[in-house]
Order: sequence, then structure tokens, then C-alpha cells
Amino acid sequence: MIMDQNDGICIQNVYWEKREGVSAQKLTKKDMHNHGGEIYGHSYKLDYSVNVNPMGTPSSVVEAAAKGAALSAQYPDVACSELRRDLAAFLSVREEQIVFGNGAADVIFSAILARKPKKVLVPAPTFAEYEQAAKVVDAQMVYYYLKEEQEFGIDEGILDALTPDVDMAFLCNPNNPTGQLVTRESLIRILDHCMKNHIFLVVDECFNEFLEEPKRYTLIDQLDRYPNLLILKAFTKTYAMAGLRLGYGLCSNREFMDRMAECNQPWAVSIPAQYAGVAALKETEFVARSMKLLHEERKFLKSELKKLGFKVFDSQANYIFFKAAPDLKAECGKRGILIRDCSNYIGLAPGYFRVSVKLHAENLELLRTLEEIVNG
Repeated sequence: MIMDQNDGICIQNVYWEKREGVSAQKLTKKDMHNHGGEIYGHSYKLDYSVNVNPMGTPSSVVEAAAKGAALSAQYPDVACSELRRDLAAFLSVREEQIVFGNGAADVIFSAILARKPKKVLVPAPTFAEYEQAAKVVDAQMVYYYLKEEQEFGIDEGILDALTPDVDMAFLCNPNNPTGQLVTRESLIRILDHCMKNHIFLVVDECFNEFLEEPKRYTLIDQLDRYPNLLILKAFTKTYAMAGLRLGYGLCSNREFMDRMAECNQPWAVSIPAQYAGVAALKETEFVARSMKLLHEERKFLKSELKKLGFKVFDSQANYIFFKAAPDLKAECGKRGILIRDCSNYIGLAPGYFRVSVKLHAENLELLRTLEEIVNG
């Protein structure tokens, strides 16, 4: 079902969603900005509500950020010259195809301001920042609802929703919070359809590195072929740099990139973040070890959560999406464990949750806590 103009509206910063067979959701601005990581002012033992590398931030990255902090009296390099050069070589792209931001969310807002779309399509559920950014330019939202009976996967039925009056669309691959993948072949067909209909497509690959075969799903090699494509990436998840805020976009459309630059502040990336990014790109062995551990623990957690009676979806990212009793977050919180309640995602009702994949000892503690809750 595709919503018409009156199905998704914003009145006094309260968001309403209407969908056949689903209770109306009332999402306040506070709800929309709830992404997990609610650690400030709270006591807790384990935070499973955020999904970054379970091995933490590499020591070399911390040291580089500290060196950058020592230079805080000076302004950052607006062009991010060293970081741009190293990242272009790392990804095998041209330097002019990169735009940096204060995290991937900053790049999303810059893209929206550069395009100024009148109508934006997003899957539901998906990452909330796409819609939040679209609201800045008063864009009309169109939701492509994902179905539980299809594991909340994005299929090519979305092509019917990508009509010529849609100016911009967002796809997260793997999707957040479900962890479901769109095949590269399907993405190419969607891209072709979007180019034919003059739709600018943003593909969020921030969790691509956590896949077992990341190169099989990335669209980086398609940049020159599709000027209507922007790929979102970030250092946040892979290198556990959420607090440093370093994201970037990749695009071959020079005119669009220039508009994005005009919409962004000159010093979007701090010196510590630039130094940290340069150091992070050298941590190939750390990333390889992290991914091996994560793939093993993801498989383990999925299996154990199923044994506890939860409905577990087949996430391919560094988090697991599952269905349980609506009060599970509160019960976990009483025991010092934070999990992500996904009920504030458009298209999801209470009872859906996301947990990150952590180290084995931590995962065992999570499972013991869940078993205690389940067994009363």
C-alpha cells in the first residue's frame, strides 16, 4: 500500500502514520530522535541499543584523535585534504566524488537541502533521519511498507511506488533496523528505473562492511554510470567512532556535489575526526578480526534468541531484529541492559526490538538476562 498525501502529515511537530490494519502511530520529535544509546544520566551494565563494532575504537584512532584535539586552537582543513586523498585511494574513487560530513546524518541533510525534493519515498521501517531531513524542506512523504511475512525485505515491488512525481528515494542496505538485504541485481534495476524517471536515489551503505560479502552488495563501482546515485558511508560503525562524527557521501554528479557543499557549513569535520579517519583507514587487520568475530557471534545470538522463543529475523548486519513482548525493553532496563525498542519506526508496532552483536561474554550475559525475563 502506498500512502497518499493525507496519509503522512506533520501537525505541530507530531507525526502521524495511517496504515490499513495498523494502529495509528503518534511520534513526537523526541520519539523521532530516539536512536538508542540513552546512557547519559542512567546507570547500566551493557548497552545493546547501539550498533557499533563490538571490539571498540582502535587505539591508533584514539591516539590520532588526541593529536587532533591538541590542535583545537586552529580551524579544521575545510577540504579534509589528507583524509580525502587516503579515502579515495582506499575506495578506488576520485577525490572529487567524496563529500564529508559530521556523521552520515549530516550528509543526509545536505543532500536533501541540495535536491529540495517535493516528494520523497522511503521504505517503512527504515532509518528515521531520511524523513527528518525531508521535513526540513516540507517534502511530502511516501512510504513503501515492508511486510513481516516477507521478513520485512525490500523487493522490486517498490518500482511501482517509484512514480515520476517522486523526486528522491532512500534505501538502506542492509536496512536498519531489520538487517535485510537488497540484492545488487535488484538495486541496479531500481537505479535504472529511477534514472528513467528522474528520481535521485540515496543508498545507505553504512552497515555494508558487516556483511560476509560486502563487495557483492556495494554500488561504489556504479558511481560513474549513475549520476542519480548518492552512496552514504560512515566511519561510525566499523571503527566505533560514533562520538567523533565522521561520515561521507559518494557521487559522480559534480553539479549535485557542488550544491551539497553550498548547503553544508565549511568546518563540518573537526580536526580530531579528520586525524582519526586517516588512522582508521590503516586498520585493515583490526577490521578483518572484528568481522570474523562478529559473523560468529551473530550466528550464535540468532540461534540462542530463537531457543528463547523470540521471532528472530535474518539480519545480515551487526545487529539482530526480533519480536517479543512489548515490555521487554523495560524489563531489560531493570536489570541494567539497554536494548533498542523499535516501536518508533514508521511501520512497526510495539513489540519489535533490535540488539547489537557484542563480544561472547557480553552476549552470554544478555542471553542469561533474557532467559530470566522469559522464565519469570
